Amino acid sequence: MERLGTGIGWRPEIADAVEAMPGIDWVEAVAENVCPGHLPESLLRLRERGVTVVPHGVSLGLGGADRPDAGRLLALAERAEALGSPLVTEHIAFVRAGGPLTASPRLEAGHLLPVPRTRDALDVLCENIRIAQDALPVPLAVENIAALVAWPGEEMTEGQFLYDLADRTGVRLLIDVANLHTNHVNRGEDPAEALAELPLEAIAYVHVAGGFERDGVWHDSHAHPVPRPVLDILTDLASRVSPPGVLLERDENFPEPAELEGELAAVREAVEKGAGTRAGGAWRATGSGEPSGVPTEPARQRLALAQTALLSALVAGTPVPEGFDRVRLGVQARALAGKRADVVAKVAPELPVILGAGYRPAFLAYAQGAPMTGGYRRDALDFAEHLLLGGELRDARARRQLREWWLERSGPAPRSRRPGIRLARATRKVLLRR
Repeated sequence: MERLGTGIGWRPEIADAVEAMPGIDWVEAVAENVCPGHLPESLLRLRERGVTVVPHGVSLGLGGADRPDAGRLLALAERAEALGSPLVTEHIAFVRAGGPLTASPRLEAGHLLPVPRTRDALDVLCENIRIAQDALPVPLAVENIAALVAWPGEEMTEGQFLYDLADRTGVRLLIDVANLHTNHVNRGEDPAEALAELPLEAIAYVHVAGGFERDGVWHDSHAHPVPRPVLDILTDLASRVSPPGVLLERDENFPEPAELEGELAAVREAVEKGAGTRAGGAWRATGSGEPSGVPTEPARQRLALAQTALLSALVAGTPVPEGFDRVRLGVQARALAGKRADVVAKVAPELPVILGAGYRPAFLAYAQGAPMTGGYRRDALDFAEHLLLGGELRDARARRQLREWWLERSGPAPRSRRPGIRLARATRKVLLRR
């Protein structure tokens, strides 16, 4: 596996700081936020300096019941080629459910949700990963995720699940030590036991990130400093294997560059501390990438029903499936709604400006009865439409501004570029009469 070294997650907000940081060997960019035909100048400059750029996908849903979407795979492949990347990465998670397999509406989580560690889920995941591997021009590595909830009736530990996955498919692993800590706090899982079971030689690289604890629940925020327990897990991992790369993730609440450089120094120190003795090295993938012969359609059907029931409980208020912790599911549901409000505010920053302090409570109230069925931009439009059609928004000035914002963005082209605009939808006719 290619040696990557020490890296940091590239984000537009810290692009200048990343370029100026000493000792950065590589960066990781969220794949969905990069356009192959219009790469950010900062990434182009980093590439010219010989800094490796790895696209990190968040929307494939490889752990979902459906086969990977060909369009999403093509988009990920295009980003890998545009960036000259040696590999691409995604998550062992599901992000949507419903649809034809369940004859129910499609639901979007807007977040990475855990797959059950069962043989059904493993069979489906293995086939989905083989499909992705065949469609991508470079190797694929998949990441273990953090979880607030645990599936009932699981048949394997995380380490066993990941070992079998790598063994059957030959896929590389992106091990997030912060997620191992999250699962330790939230699910009582021992990070050392997970590391002992992992196929360490399959590791492509390692993620390190911060979070916070509230009411006994660890939130993997990527917006706080890396805590000592996460660095200790990194040291444990580095005592077992030399990780090809280690990357610091930070997605928001960005500190001054000096603080980020200090965190990177702590990451390097944790790796060096664990480098004294290393075990492992004998594992070799036996997976050929060929189908195993196990029919996955029945497994997909069972997994689809289970994932749809869970996601519906989280985002649509349907009954909690049997065996799940109701309190913990409530925490997860609130976290999903909060993240949804935050991301909509980022993709449509005019909405918090127009609505002021009322934006967040209004959005959370809307989200309770309106699950997300498309992307975040569609969600922003639907939220605005909901406010305009309802009677909650009484401020005439805010209503006028929101209507103009909605009309400008709801058509196939900006309203300012559509001479003789005709609003065909009944909803728009209603809005124009108000």
